[in-house]
Amino acid sequence: MMQGFRRKHIKDPEIYTAKGVIRNKVYQRELARLQVELVKLQAWIKHKGLKIVVIFEGRDAAGKGGTIKRITEPLNPRTCRVAALPAPTDRQKTQWYFQRYAAHLPAAGEMVLMDRSWYNRAGVERVMGFCNEDEYQEFMRSCPEFERMLKRSGIILIKYWFSVSDREQERRFQARLKEPTKRWKLSPMDLESRKKWLEYSRAKDVMFAHTDIKQAPWYVVNSDVKKHARLNCISHLLSLVEYEDLTPRDIELTERPKETRGYVRPPIEDQEFVPDVF
Repeated sequence: MMQGFRRKHIKDPEIYTAKGVIRNKVYQRELARLQVELVKLQAWIKHKGLKIVVIFEGRDAAGKGGTIKRITEPLNPRTCRVAALPAPTDRQKTQWYFQRYAAHLPAAGEMVLMDRSWYNRAGVERVMGFCNEDEYQEFMRSCPEFERMLKRSGIILIKYWFSVSDREQERRFQARLKEPTKRWKLSPMDLESRKKWLEYSRAKDVMFAHTDIKQAPWYVVNSDVKKHARLNCISHLLSLVEYEDLTPRDIELTERPKETRGYVRPPIEDQEFVPDVF
């Protein structure tokens, strides 16, 4: 089992800047250490046939995607995958609400990270009027039962809410406008949601009141500082699953056989190469 992330006092200048933000060198070292532990966890999940679902919810620009990327970066995508569903089709809108999400649940030996989830109904659908009152109330009644069913089926369900202040969210929105590689993240829905901070706060409070259940509690991640949020979330995730280190012993590679057995490589001129721009 991984030892928890032990950080020194926040005023330690070797660890934190004058603003209380972890220094990049320390962050990179801690992230690398945690990612090694994630690889160990993945091996354990496969070995024991565990089924894990991790839900990432929160406001726009709260840092969910960045944390998911740091989790998946060292892992095998065959056994750890991300489910980020688009808006439902007209056909899916006629299905049982949880149906399209259930199709992405893990089999034995898999972990699924949900970049937003069935909680869309309690958040954006509620605030933006994409569902009616009956649909919303039915979700609030059925969601806890659905999650208890998942738990009884053997699925380990972990739910994270990334909490960001309005001031920091606005700063990140403005930064996205200036950065061409991030501008795609500002969808028309994001811009519309930006006007409804209070409505989203109320929707989140009601959602927590109904769905923060013993079998699947909500864990709140303070995400005003992205580096802290990533380290804290990954560290916490690792602490929730008892795992053992199955790292194989050092492997020694033998020399390749030198015999070609009559193999003749085709002329290199017959192949198309990518131009050496660099």
